[in-house]
Amino acid sequence: MDLQTALHTRISVPKVKADELPREMILKLLDAGNQAPNHHRVRPWRFFVLTGYARIRLGDVIAASQLDREPAATTEALDKTRALPLRAPVIIAVGVDAPREERIIEIENVCAAAAACQNILLAAHDLGLGAIWRTGVWARDAQVKKFFGLSPEQHLIAFLYIGYSAGEVKLTERPPVDDRVVWME
Repeated sequence: MDLQTALHTRISVPKVKADELPREMILKLLDAGNQAPNHHRVRPWRFFVLTGYARIRLGDVIAASQLDREPAATTEALDKTRALPLRAPVIIAVGVDAPREERIIEIENVCAAAAACQNILLAAHDLGLGAIWRTGVWARDAQVKKFFGLSPEQHLIAFLYIGYSAGEVKLTERPPVDDRVVWME
């Protein structure tokens, strides 16, 4: 698929099949992410690939965190939370390294990691996969960050849910860019 087609046809796919993805396919996605631009070539992204039982462990962590914040949470609510990571056979969580040198600026690291996420999403689309970028409260949760070996100050910017699409997904037309552009000559 050519780049312009990929850019104009990639959409978020919230429902995917439970079928496992070949490891080689996941490696292609990670390699695409690794091609993202980044200032000072520091590659500030951290890719955490969750398959199989690791998704269950993540579900246990987020349910425990929910219970800590909401002691009155019902069993049904906790079970629903626990099942969130099971929505796709592969989740690529994306963390961001904190700057280690004064010349490295935090926002540049975050932007580079976000570019890596977009590369992964475009690569998934090119490979015929469905994917969606999710964050939510769990991306800011200290227990979840600890599960990934991240410090509470580090950013966890994405949970990329990836799998084979579970059905036809409708492409929605994006509004024109005109109201987002200021021409300066």
